[in-house]
Amino acid sequence: MSEQPPAAPVRKSRFTWIRAASDRVPTAWFAAIGTGLFLAATAAFGGLATAAEPPLAQLEPGTAHVNDMRSLTVERAVLIDELPGSGTFPEKRERVLAIVVDVENRWDEPLGSIDDQNGIAASFDVADLGIPSSAARMDDATLDPRLQPGVPAQLVYTWAVDARDYTAGDTLTVTLNDLSLYTASFVARGTYWQEPIASATLTVTLTDVGAGVDAESDDEG
Repeated sequence: MSEQPPAAPVRKSRFTWIRAASDRVPTAWFAAIGTGLFLAATAAFGGLATAAEPPLAQLEPGTAHVNDMRSLTVERAVLIDELPGSGTFPEKRERVLAIVVDVENRWDEPLGSIDDQNGIAASFDVADLGIPSSAARMDDATLDPRLQPGVPAQLVYTWAVDARDYTAGDTLTVTLNDLSLYTASFVARGTYWQEPIASATLTVTLTDVGAGVDAESDDEG
């Protein structure tokens, strides 16, 4: 019987060592490596796709913005040389910018008009103006009034502004915010509104009323 020639050695693939090593690597590692490669690839092409935020509702002046905290309607915005009783005192080369709003407290506790916690002022922002100098009731000029639940009121929010910064016909962008009710339970106590999130916007046109009706009446007298 003739002797069979020895079998030719099996040629190893250049990737055999990868396969052998992978047999000793936990499967979970591959998941982690795959995730890392995926994230690296998506980062190179602009990152993971995110859902576009819905656009803010566009309101008109005179339209109520209502949430669990309050109902607020921006009525008008005016420029005036001074506004006695408003709590804002312009200095030289300044004027008063005033926004008139109708408000109703829809919560079951009193709401402040301008304070940071439980304040109506936290529920809206006026571009480039920051926090109002003061707030007052339109009917009796009560400064920084507290609003009782279910009792509507008309307020005027005021700022002292540089006389050169604003003029008649300018438009102001007002952002209307929703706040979340928070109940403190550890160091602090009490319940208050926080974390304003924009939900609507509107533009209001400035009217220049000069020195104001009262000042003009005094001059005529």
